[in-house]
Amino acid sequence: MTRTPFVLRHPSVLVVLAVLAVFTAAVTAGSAAYGSGAIPVSMIKLLGKTLCLALAAVAMDLVWGYLGILSLGQMAFFGLGGYMIGQWLMYARTETIVAAQLAQQPIPATAQELQDAVTNQIFGVVGSSDLPLVWSFAHSLTLQLILVLAVPGLLALVFGWLAFRSRVNGVYLSILTQAMTLALALWLFQNDSGFRGNNGLSGLQNIPGLEDRGQAVLSVWFLWGSALALALGYALAAWLVSGKFGSVVRAIRDDETRVRFLGYPVEGFKLVVFTIAAMMTALAGALYYPQAGIINPAEMMPIASIYLAVWVAIGGRGRLYGAVIGAVIVSLLSSWFTGGRAPSITLPGYVINWVDWWQVALGVTFVLVTLFAPRGIAGVVDLMPRKGGRA
Repeated sequence: MTRTPFVLRHPSVLVVLAVLAVFTAAVTAGSAAYGSGAIPVSMIKLLGKTLCLALAAVAMDLVWGYLGILSLGQMAFFGLGGYMIGQWLMYARTETIVAAQLAQQPIPATAQELQDAVTNQIFGVVGSSDLPLVWSFAHSLTLQLILVLAVPGLLALVFGWLAFRSRVNGVYLSILTQAMTLALALWLFQNDSGFRGNNGLSGLQNIPGLEDRGQAVLSVWFLWGSALALALGYALAAWLVSGKFGSVVRAIRDDETRVRFLGYPVEGFKLVVFTIAAMMTALAGALYYPQAGIINPAEMMPIASIYLAVWVAIGGRGRLYGAVIGAVIVSLLSSWFTGGRAPSITLPGYVINWVDWWQVALGVTFVLVTLFAPRGIAGVVDLMPRKGGRA
């Protein structure tokens, strides 16, 4: 008997992928590089970053919505992915600039002199002239791309193994993930961490080897990459939560003790989902920060992970498309309100400036959704009659 393809058994996956493809094609057609130029480069970058945040939200929903773990450390993996690719971007670009400067000298510089000059250029701002050990592979794009997934994946694997084998659950596990994120951020703030402390990594929007390409072209390329990563990540997440594996994961969320009593390796299931979600989030970060242009430790503070949880809750926890909807809507609204484009509201004796009040409005929305619409925005979609499974 011929087995029905996965996307046909889960029409919601096909719908999301189709919408994503149409959206990407429409933005490309409106870009200055490949279309009419109606959409400015800054907007294309914003949309590309939004797709990255949607991928991070999908990963968060895997951990929280399906596994039942409210992880307040997902943005730590997001930031680590950005730092790993940022190392190569900053090192390679600085090496190109320094090499061009040294080439003008009458005596050619040696390889060691070139490396010393690059190191001084990058780390002189924090008073160091030595290349940190954590930058050992910064010269290689291939190795740094491997580290984009390997470093966050290893951190999630070790942390998850220690936490899950100790059977830490509920709010205690949330506090542990938050503590992990805070400790990592505070370490990165130190100048001797090897990541330039509070200065972070900058100039990431300048891609080495593509200097002849303008930002109009690069912004579209990153939009394509972000859309592809979201499509693959969404399909992978939908596949994980379907079938027997997904049933066991949801059972762990609903009654972990009973699942363990039935003989399933609960810790193993948790570890697989937690690690995969961490690597998905890291990939999102690796695509996000070249579009943002800069990364610093403040991006990894626990508040960022709390925002991610709010997006998932507003969109609809336990529904992958809800995570995408929540991330896209809240991210775009946040840019609109904080960018000063939202009109102020004049009240008797007071003026509501949305730049100052947007976070308050977001918090109120989160409380209202939690109390009166626990299914989030995706609850509206759930009311529509459809065939196939939910993803």
